[in-house]
Amino acid sequence: MFKMRVVQAQFGDCFLLEYGSAAAPRFLLVDGGPPDTFDFHLEPELAAIAARGGKLDLVMLSHVDNDHAIGLLDLIARLRADAAAGTAPLIAIDGLWHNSFARALDPNGALEPRLRTAGTQAAMIQAAEAVRGIGEGNTLRLGAQLLHIPLNAGFAGDLICADDHPAPVVLDNLTLRIVGPTRTNLDELAAEWAEWLDAHDDAVASGDPQVMANSDRSVPNLSSIMVLAEADGKTVLCTGDGRSDHLLKGLKAAGLLDGAGALHVDVLKVAHHGSDRNATRTFFRKVTADTYVISANGKDGNPDTATLTWIVEEAEAAGRQIDLLATNDTPSTQKLRQDMPPAQHGYRLTFLAANDHAATLVLA
Repeated sequence: MFKMRVVQAQFGDCFLLEYGSAAAPRFLLVDGGPPDTFDFHLEPELAAIAARGGKLDLVMLSHVDNDHAIGLLDLIARLRADAAAGTAPLIAIDGLWHNSFARALDPNGALEPRLRTAGTQAAMIQAAEAVRGIGEGNTLRLGAQLLHIPLNAGFAGDLICADDHPAPVVLDNLTLRIVGPTRTNLDELAAEWAEWLDAHDDAVASGDPQVMANSDRSVPNLSSIMVLAEADGKTVLCTGDGRSDHLLKGLKAAGLLDGAGALHVDVLKVAHHGSDRNATRTFFRKVTADTYVISANGKDGNPDTATLTWIVEEAEAAGRQIDLLATNDTPSTQKLRQDMPPAQHGYRLTFLAANDHAATLVLA
């Protein structure tokens, strides 16, 4: 048995993988979405699992952006409140995967002090989001430790990294292959952060928010944990906000690409809410799926029309019928339907119902 439950996370990510058997289902939670996701959507989902006698074998935070992390912070806060009150926990958690900024990109401690200065003096720019993410990630780790939830169990150096753990992680009938980040990814991103901070030293030193607000918007992305999940012969590629070039390199290093450098999966969780900054047309030609899941509500223009167009055009060119499951109808999904009518271009586009907490994809 293998199912994916796509939770309504608005402009963030949150989904559950259900595996095991119908008689004894097991669950893995990936990301928790932005503010309000837990209260309105994730908490009812977890309560329903607990009511069936279930628990979470694993919670995975792909990376420390608040549109992925806040719902998990809310979950940990709820569990701590339950413990303080002496009441039964909302749900049990057996483990947490989460890469801290320090472990992943700043093992020598050189970047974080500079980034905190930039974030403090430049609250109007994207660097401030990264600073908040660092703090939120640290809070999540501390909360998990206080609840005695094992963190990154089985991984050397407290870091989820494809190079350090090439063997699959097996949970009942579910196999997780870590395909990112790699050490090369992390080294490249650390260098990008250093270069970005070097380029903005003068603006940071000025302490003038307007100067920083007018600086370029090229803040490097944070590294995502990316995994290929497989159960009963079906596959889901979990991408976080990962970059397509990093993902292809990770898939190649793991030996998951065929001789043509391609991979087909049953479900592809489209990275970074469908942003065209994280993917290319070539990526959607090489990594194909039967179903593409897009969690976005139009914030920051996501999903980008270009991303949707690339997915549909590449599938059409290959003669593949595909499904697009989006959490929300947005200007770009409306434009896609207008410019490329589904019946004429071989795809089906569906959305979460307005009052639903989540949509279920039954894979096996």
